[in-house]
This record gives sequence, structure tokens and C-alpha cells, in this order.
Amino acid sequence: MILAVAVIFAVNIFVIALAQKASADLYKRGMSGDMVAEIQTRLKNWGYYDGAVDGIFGSRTEKAVKYFQRTNNLAVDGQVGDKTLAALGITPTGSGGGGSSGGGSGDVNLLARLISAEARGEPYEGQVAVGAVVLNRVDHASFPNTISDVIYQSGAFSCLYDGQFDEPVAESAYRAAQDALNGWDPSGGAVYYFNPATATSAWIWSRPLIVEIGKHRFCA
Repeated sequence: MILAVAVIFAVNIFVIALAQKASADLYKRGMSGDMVAEIQTRLKNWGYYDGAVDGIFGSRTEKAVKYFQRTNNLAVDGQVGDKTLAALGITPTGSGGGGSSGGGSGDVNLLARLISAEARGEPYEGQVAVGAVVLNRVDHASFPNTISDVIYQSGAFSCLYDGQFDEPVAESAYRAAQDALNGWDPSGGAVYYFNPATATSAWIWSRPLIVEIGKHRFCA
């Protein structure tokens, strides 16, 4: 009898541990902590949230999450799970890891979405080059210092405003994102690129050309 009780107790502890692990990357109303503050910061920086960054997941944070999810074609439930974390550029680790240029899954997914939207149909080398431009901006003093902040910087990429960013991500874009994160830079260190067939800005035409790949000119 004692042995049976001990076994049942051990199984219950194991099940509870699994449940906790499974929900470790789910943030929802009523929760608090550093990760909630990070989520609020991302949402606030990108115009989805206008409340205080207090680390408390309240109704205003929930509303902002739903707004972000709706805009990014995610399931609109107001809860921040792995997919929403990835879209925010936060690596879903269960321990509060944030997105940067280090190559976490959140970085790969977000960078792949940008590459697919900006360079769909371009040669593979050109897709990697677009990803490299994002990473070069992360390392450049004139730009934000995380992949997500570079991508969501106001006016930085037209695909965020013309609907392309919300299109399905091409499989090649995931490989291109990983290659860029691994250090391949076909752009030669570029921090800008543009399509000469559609660009009307005199300023972008003034940027020093580094290389042309497909339809894009990559510039310093």
C-alpha cells in the first residue's frame, strides 16, 4: 500500500512538472514579471500598446496583444505563446530570453518573414543579402540594436505597410535567415538596399553602391 501511494505521488509530481514546462512559454492576463515587461516594451515600441511598462499583464496589455496578433495573422486569444513570442522577436525559451542577433528561433522566424516579404522571387543569394542588411543594421550605431527593433523601426521596410509582411513565409527564407545569422553576407556589409525599378527617393540613389544582386542594389 505504501509503495502504491509513493508511486502515485511520484506520477502526480511528474505530471505537474510536465504541465508547468508546457505552459512555461505562455503569458496571459494576471501574470507578472520581467518577460511581461519585455512583451509590453516590444508592443509599446511598435505602437500597439500605450500603457505603462510595469510587468503586469492586465486588460490593457491583453488588448494590445490581441491587436498585435490580429495585425500579424496570429490566433487572436490575447495570450502570448510561442508563435506570438516569435513574431515579437522574443526567443520562446521559458526563461525570459529576448530576441537579439544571436540566432534564437524567434530571430530566425522574424528575419525569415522579413526576407520572404522583401525578397520573394529573388535569387537565394539576394535573400540572404536582405537578411544580412538587417544584421548589419543591428551592429551599426545609426540603427536599433536588436533584429526585431530594426525590422519594426518606423518606415524602415515597406513590406510592413503594403501587406507583404503578412503573407506566408517562403521555405527558402528560413534557410536564408539562418545563413545570414551564421555569418554569410553577400551584401558586402550593406545597410541599405532598394529596387532601382521602383525607387523614387533621390537620397537612396545617392548611397554608395556595393553590389547588385537580382533586382536589388545593396548600398553603404
